[in-house]
Amino acid sequence: MNLQGLTRQLSFSLESRAREGLLVSGVGWSLVFCFGAAYACYYLSSIAKKPQLVIGSESFCRFLRDHCPVVTEIYYPTVWCWEGRVQTLLRPFITDRPYVQYRNELITATDGGQILLDWFDNHDSVHYPDSSTRPTILLLPGLTGTSRESYILHMIQQSKALGYRCVVFNYRGVGGENLLTPRTYCAANTEDLQTVVHYIHSLYPSAPFMASGVSMGGMLLLNYLGKTGKDTPLKAAVIFSAGWNAFKSADSLEKPVNWFLFNYYLTTCLQSSVTRHRHMFDKQCNMNLVMKAKTIREFDKQFTSVMFGYRTIDDYYADASPCRRLKRIGIPVLCLNSLDDVFSPDHAIPVEIAKQNPNVALILTSYGGHIGFLEGLWPRKCTYMDRVFGQFVQAVFEHGSKIFNT
Repeated sequence: MNLQGLTRQLSFSLESRAREGLLVSGVGWSLVFCFGAAYACYYLSSIAKKPQLVIGSESFCRFLRDHCPVVTEIYYPTVWCWEGRVQTLLRPFITDRPYVQYRNELITATDGGQILLDWFDNHDSVHYPDSSTRPTILLLPGLTGTSRESYILHMIQQSKALGYRCVVFNYRGVGGENLLTPRTYCAANTEDLQTVVHYIHSLYPSAPFMASGVSMGGMLLLNYLGKTGKDTPLKAAVIFSAGWNAFKSADSLEKPVNWFLFNYYLTTCLQSSVTRHRHMFDKQCNMNLVMKAKTIREFDKQFTSVMFGYRTIDDYYADASPCRRLKRIGIPVLCLNSLDDVFSPDHAIPVEIAKQNPNVALILTSYGGHIGFLEGLWPRKCTYMDRVFGQFVQAVFEHGSKIFNT
């Protein structure tokens, strides 16, 4: 074969390969496009939804629609991590941690113990320069949380922009302070919370006062409100990812996957929180059994229920479940839960009970997990939960008189 023939054959071969490559490439892009279109259709039809709004009062419902519109908008979970357990696991790593400088204060509890409060005074508030009347928000973290949790820092960031003051209630023994008495905390005992609420109110009696609780902090706040009814200086409250029924929460968290992802880790965190003060509890509890616990329920059985004088773990869990006190809440409360939250399964949310109390509003999203509620392609800055918090506290502080007068 001469050189010219060889050149033509090589040229023909290259052209054939190019056509085949374009064909394969076209098929590949078509598959990608079809998959993307199918996923988009599935996401928009099954994932992105308006939350369910459960309210026993038409005036409270109108108030939220007028002044807290986020609760009626479609919630678009982050497209690549909308499933509840994934959102729960990723939020602490994805969301940023705004810098907050606290002022620390230790106050005395009724039993002689001490409670650590972290204050964000917001002295630079433009909207409320008078400290005596600056709106104040008490923040309650989750089970082993402190004032350094990302969701707490985001709440403070929202409050700072609106001109409000924040106070974080650190539960005994988790904020780095020493225990003066052999006692920590639990979701059912509201004595420390009552002490904190009345202490803050005594400092600023003319300042509008709200509270926000997250996870176990939400359970504690709901139990406090159920016990006090209208006899509280709090103007309103907002609750996120509360466990409504302690029995059903424990059952859900003990399922194999949930135990592996969440339960065992939280149990070790609880054990770590009491290890530093172990000498304080040796006379009350069998600390060897406490340190062998493999689930939160086992820890509560050996430690929490014993410390607070409950006869059995069932007695403690019954007393810790906010669903039992929901009817008696006497101030406006907004509660955000996700229906795919393994810490508070959907069948445990007291929808029918909530309808019987005009002070209670439930916002139920289909997705969002436990303290997740991520949205946007790269959700570092603001979550759906943050937006609910910001809009509701502003609505209450600026238009609260309209809740039952609209």
